[in-house]
Amino acid sequence: MSLGEPRLSDGPTGVRGPTFTGGIAADAGFVGLVERIRRVPKVLLHDHLDGGLRPSTVIELADAVGYPDLPTTDAAELGRWFVESADSGSLVRYLQTFDHTIAVLQTPAALHRVAAEAAADLAADGVVYAEVRFAPEQHLLAGLSLDEVVEAVVAGFADGAATEAGGGRPIVVRTLLTAMRHAARSLEIAELTMRWRDRGVVGFDIAGAEAGNPPTRHLDAFQYVARENGHVTIHAGEAFGLPSIWEAIQWCGADRLGHGVRIVDDIAVSPDDDAPPVIGRLAGYVRDTRVPLELCPSSNVQTGAAVSIAQHPLGLLADLAFRVTVNTDNRLMSGTSLSREIALSAQAFGWGWPDVRRMSVNAMKSAFLPFDERLAVIEDVLKSAYAPLVGTPLLD
Repeated sequence: MSLGEPRLSDGPTGVRGPTFTGGIAADAGFVGLVERIRRVPKVLLHDHLDGGLRPSTVIELADAVGYPDLPTTDAAELGRWFVESADSGSLVRYLQTFDHTIAVLQTPAALHRVAAEAAADLAADGVVYAEVRFAPEQHLLAGLSLDEVVEAVVAGFADGAATEAGGGRPIVVRTLLTAMRHAARSLEIAELTMRWRDRGVVGFDIAGAEAGNPPTRHLDAFQYVARENGHVTIHAGEAFGLPSIWEAIQWCGADRLGHGVRIVDDIAVSPDDDAPPVIGRLAGYVRDTRVPLELCPSSNVQTGAAVSIAQHPLGLLADLAFRVTVNTDNRLMSGTSLSREIALSAQAFGWGWPDVRRMSVNAMKSAFLPFDERLAVIEDVLKSAYAPLVGTPLLD
């Protein structure tokens, strides 16, 4: 069975469920497109651990801890339920699906298992470098400390990556620690990030409902990370507009924007095809200073941040030379993979192999790794793999 079958998600477990296509036709040609993209190395910057569980794993972990509230214990049905529930057009309702995954991720064994499986699933999709984020404060219900939570996840990623490397699918997985923007533990999570910075954690993030929870509520945390020479990415410009992006960059010092899709609100596009788009001051700043945008096409459509894949701002932003990257956000909730997200984008915007290469090179340039490590992946892994493909057709 090939990865990325249209409207189906499948992974090492063989569990399949309907996925969200955002209005793009899915057919046998799309299956082949996803498979071609799966075979090349890719880089992923925006992926949530608690949004990427295998449906079968959710069921098994729920049984182990006695969690009774899953809507079904059939893996295929559960996969469909997550996608259909997330496909609401509301970020708030989308986030409610995480109640189930977080409930079963309260023990070291569960956290380790899910992290190891994430590394395996990403490697199977051709991802060679990934930054996977999660909120440690959401995994304390069974009495774990913040450090114990991080320890379990980091070990899971390391063990999963080691297993994949032994099977000929090398992958490096690093961790971003997320503070919940509606809570009051952001400084504590920032300090946790710095404690683990040389042990697999590479950056700090805030996430959760944007409206009413601006980034500046957590200014002390961002200033602490800056003083410690740490890295920051901020969920901004997803469900809320330009003010959230402006605060994230100009007040909080974000190195990257988680989503940032609403930057398009600062770009005026004329109905006259011959007239160039007019880029506003904030959008111009984001482009000129190469602030990376962690765009997540299917998720953005599900939460209402974009109308459809075909109308997603990704195409325009790529054409205007913003530093755009393509990401999964939550593989379970969108029934997706990075290969599928890139395939949907390629199909929508007429991309070729140079565009696919550009997405991963952009992402690797923007990774929270030392410069020499980023350069090695770009030169030795990405460029060498894509070189034979440039000049050959990607789309049928």
